[in-house]
This record gives sequence, structure tokens and C-alpha cells, in this order.
Amino acid sequence: MVEAAFQHHGINGRYINMEVPPENLADAVKGLRATGFRGFNLSMPHKVSVIPLLDGLGESAAVIGAVNCVVRRGDKLIGENTDGKGFLRSLTDITDPKGKTVVLFGAGGAARAVAVELALAGVGRFILVNRTLERGRQLLDTLVGKLKCHAELVHWTSDFSLPADTDIVINGTSIGLYDAQARLPLNVDTLQAGQIVADVVFNPPVTRLLQDATARGCKTLDGLSMLVNQGVLGVQYWTGVLPDAAVMHKALAGAMGC
Repeated sequence: MVEAAFQHHGINGRYINMEVPPENLADAVKGLRATGFRGFNLSMPHKVSVIPLLDGLGESAAVIGAVNCVVRRGDKLIGENTDGKGFLRSLTDITDPKGKTVVLFGAGGAARAVAVELALAGVGRFILVNRTLERGRQLLDTLVGKLKCHAELVHWTSDFSLPADTDIVINGTSIGLYDAQARLPLNVDTLQAGQIVADVVFNPPVTRLLQDATARGCKTLDGLSMLVNQGVLGVQYWTGVLPDAAVMHKALAGAMGC
């Protein structure tokens, strides 16, 4: 989808996939710096270990403690995190999250990135639902301690029933990835028409959660949109051009056979 954006906008660039083992990460970053790359993406397991190799971090990357996008600014390599930003951009196409009550399932990397961006956007209250209390508390401490948000943690041991005042429901876990029938432990009878239900899972684009939400009159947001908007932000960071999201969405959907 990134190269589709380059071609559509006449940008003389290439997006190259490279596999770098952890022990070679430092050398890879040196090489990318020396050869003048405008930036690059990182996936696991490099999102945290790359930080000491960079010259600085963007605001949300510093709070999240992870980097998935590096941008050359002058002679410096700056780490950004577009995971949450991509989600926020997709969400704001539907609603302004400021002051809203959000139920977030999960506290791993994707959930953490989403929560931080939503907190910076002014979400009124978080209800964090997670199976591992320790990891849940880490995210809770970030939201309450660093970002001064109203948040609470619920130990996820069975089907969760949504509070009546829930505005936005987000699956920030990997439940449903590559399995359209995988069920999120949620009491779907507590979904209400008009609520926004989002899933960070991008494959399949329509998860069982989103199917259940649609059947109950909710507005849905799929993970494919989040992934596209991450790419949009990356291209904009690297080139200064705001790319056409529709072009990138079409390329990504085609690659996935959607």
C-alpha cells in the first residue's frame, strides 16, 4: 500500500521489506542512517530495543515506550508510534473521542498504543479489561499516573458485560486474528445500538465481534482502516505528502484478497 501511494503521487521512492535478526539491529540502523533513508518501520521484536539507537522520540512514542516508525528529521532519527495514531485517525472519522467512556480489552502493545493516543485526545474515562492483572496495572499506571486520566482496571475472567454508559468498545487483543469465528469473551447482549465497536484485528477485516456489533445496530471500525492510516502517517512523515488513503486501502485490500 505504501508503494501504491508513491506511484499515485509521483513520489520517487521505494518501500523495501527487510528481515533483521535482533543481534544485527544496531548495524542495520547504522546502515540506514549512513545511506540516507528517510525513515523506516519496525515490527516486533524491535519496537523497544531500537529506542537506544535513536536520537529522540515523539510524544506518544515516549509514553508508550515503543517505536514502530522512524523518521529522519535533519540529521537525527526520531522514533514515532503510528499504531495508536492510525487508530485515532480512523476513529475521528466517526466521532470525537473527547469526554467519551471507552471499554478497552487487552493491555499489550496495540492496546497500549491505542489507549495513549485516546488519552492524549481527551477521552473521559477508560475501563481496562485484561486477563493479566500485572500488565493491566502497567497500562493503568500510565494512564492515571503519566496522563492524568480517569481509568479503572477489571480482571477479565469471564464474559464481560458492558456498563450502560459505554460509548466506545475496542478489542485491543489478537483474539480473532486469522479466525473469523474466534469469540471475544464479551456478553454481546450488552452491546447497544449507536455504540462504536472497533477491532484492531485486520485479518479478517470483519471479525466475529464486528459481526455481532453490526447485528445489534452498532457502528463498527475494522482493523484494516487502522492499518491503512498507520501507512498514511508513515508516508506523510517520510515525504511531507499526505497520501490518498483510498488508494492505499484499495492496494491493501487487494493484497489481502478482500
